[in-house]
Amino acid sequence: GQQGTQGLHRIREHHKAERTAAINLVRGLLREFGAAIPAGADKIRPAVLAALEDGDNDLPMPLRHALAGLLQRIASCEEAMAAIEKQLADIARDDTRCQRLMAANGVGLITATAMSAGIGDFARFPSGRHFASALGLTPREYSSGGSRKLGRISKRGDVYLRTLLIHGARSALITACMARKRGQTLDRTQQWALALAERKGHNKAVVALANKTARRLWAAEHHGVGFDPDHLSQREQRAG
Repeated sequence: GQQGTQGLHRIREHHKAERTAAINLVRGLLREFGAAIPAGADKIRPAVLAALEDGDNDLPMPLRHALAGLLQRIASCEEAMAAIEKQLADIARDDTRCQRLMAANGVGLITATAMSAGIGDFARFPSGRHFASALGLTPREYSSGGSRKLGRISKRGDVYLRTLLIHGARSALITACMARKRGQTLDRTQQWALALAERKGHNKAVVALANKTARRLWAAEHHGVGFDPDHLSQREQRAG
């Protein structure tokens, strides 16, 4: 079952790559004829249809037919991705671990099902740091004597899971920024991430938040409890 779920993710990524390649091709072709398409995948279809319906531009008729075929290809990839996501939703509905994982900020259907299928038994990791390290989210260490220096993350382990966690952390950080602008109450994790972003920069804060999320997911599974964004470890309590 886990192998089958991972296969669904690989097929979805295949369709996603095909869609991205087709979108980039359409953008490049239309740009050569002076038609610039705004950023965003949802802008492609309206812009291409407008160019195809414009009889005054310089688009040759054979190219118009080819562009219409690319639009159909993009739509076909999106339909295939949606069908796989529906299958993953059915899997998550019957998987209590997926439901627990999705309770964390920045973890959605795709990340939860990929992690549940790809990691297997969380108990094989002795700690949350080992789990984050296995995903390549911990920094490399360059220490000598009494001097401790930490470098960039190792980027070892499952590239797909690490990418999903980082994208989810980026989305969670943006959500926290928007919540702060609206004057909404922030949980402990959001406050920590925003403060870190101000000190170290947005991208470093995103990776650090992905690291923290991975450790907390391991801890939640290890102790059999739900994900708590306001959780304070015993070590932090003693330090306070």
